[in-house]
Amino acid sequence: METKNNGAAKTSIARRWITNSVGILLLIIIILVAALSFAVQGYVYNGIQSALNGRSDELTNVFSSFGRKSELEFITAARSYVENFPNKESMELMVISPSGKVIATSIGFTPDQNEDIPDYREALQSVNDYGSWTGTLKSGERVMAVTRVIRNELGSPVGAIRYVVSLTEADRQIFTIVGALMLSGAIVLLFVFVSSHYFIRSILTPIRQIGATAKLIAQGDFKTRVVKTTNDELGDLCDTINNMAEELGQNEKMKNDFISSVSHELRTPLTAIKGWAETIQSGETDPATFQRGMGIIVSETERLSGIVEELLDFSRMQSGRMTLTMDRIDLLAELGAAVYMFSERARNEGKFLVYDEPAMLPPVLGDINRLRQVFVNVLDNALKYTQLGGTINVDAAEEDGFIRVTIADDGCGIPAEHLPNVKKKFYKANQTVRGSGIGLALADEIMTLHSGSLEIDSHENVGTVVTIRIPTFKKLEDNVQEKAEQKERNSE
Repeated sequence: METKNNGAAKTSIARRWITNSVGILLLIIIILVAALSFAVQGYVYNGIQSALNGRSDELTNVFSSFGRKSELEFITAARSYVENFPNKESMELMVISPSGKVIATSIGFTPDQNEDIPDYREALQSVNDYGSWTGTLKSGERVMAVTRVIRNELGSPVGAIRYVVSLTEADRQIFTIVGALMLSGAIVLLFVFVSSHYFIRSILTPIRQIGATAKLIAQGDFKTRVVKTTNDELGDLCDTINNMAEELGQNEKMKNDFISSVSHELRTPLTAIKGWAETIQSGETDPATFQRGMGIIVSETERLSGIVEELLDFSRMQSGRMTLTMDRIDLLAELGAAVYMFSERARNEGKFLVYDEPAMLPPVLGDINRLRQVFVNVLDNALKYTQLGGTINVDAAEEDGFIRVTIADDGCGIPAEHLPNVKKKFYKANQTVRGSGIGLALADEIMTLHSGSLEIDSHENVGTVVTIRIPTFKKLEDNVQEKAEQKERNSE
């Protein structure tokens, strides 16, 4: 069913393209050919009409005196005019009596008296004794005719001269020109159709390849790549698809590593809890062993609770549901509490945790629990990656309206290729050290929500420096007041 839908979509693209390009061009060509055909026909017919009118205008001089007194005199003069007419090859002359009958022609044959002569009737009714007609004779021949009525001194008609030109040759020329125009339009249309077909194929073929590759990526094959053949927008799309596949592949690997890491993190305390619970359940433990076992169970339970809470916080961060309870707090007190909490652990692990506590720092606006979580995550990382006998230095100071907290260690450091990614979710530069890989990502998000920042500078085998910055309460107040004043100035 999906294949059919895809096929319909591709057909729709081609159909829309043909409709929008070839179809519109076809309509334009038809309109142009029709307009030019009418123009050519009008030009040719107007030329013939002008020639007939020019010949008919000379009758005024020919019959100015002689041939205007009576019907007999007119017929005599008209026969002489017809016999001496110089353009007999191009047009036919007819002498018409007042009753409307043809009495003489330039070709010598008497025409069918039943042939209608509409131009003669028009000339009789016209104030300038002129009539014209274009139409088809009973024989099927198309002609153009002009008639001039000759009147005597009393205004009565004594007869008429009719000029008739066959349109067969003219129509043949018009048809030839129109045929040439139609052939030219057909050639243009064919060229556009062929070029459009090639153009559509040049687009649809890469799109099909991109679609097939995207389907493989959707099925989990993140190693597949689109072959880039052009350097246009389609080429950019290929690069985007390939980059997406690479990113998805990296994210998939980080997700799998994360699941493996979290599984290990959860399994370790669960194993300890289960082992000591079974030992205590056996009833063969002395009081010292019992107390030790219960202590380990409580400790590992707290560790499990911390891991679960971290995962819940990460889920809230991903869905945008992480909320802060903002209050005016003493950041120095929270930092001191976090350092104190890790001091015992540092001593037990043979490491030195040095805190150069300042006398006083201005208050900040923040969530006390979330900020404490940031300090805990960073200090926990510093201790994990610091070797036996290493030192972690903690420092705090005010700088330009910000509280700067620096936590520096002389541990293994972070390799340069991993440093840009350490704040990404699931990312772990060192897979041998316990941890879920979301602590720094969570801490960075918390600092962003506080309008602050978390920056990491590290050198392999030298150490790592984490710098946390958060604006003071006064800095935020000044910013709010400045924005209000700016808004007021803009409204004025």
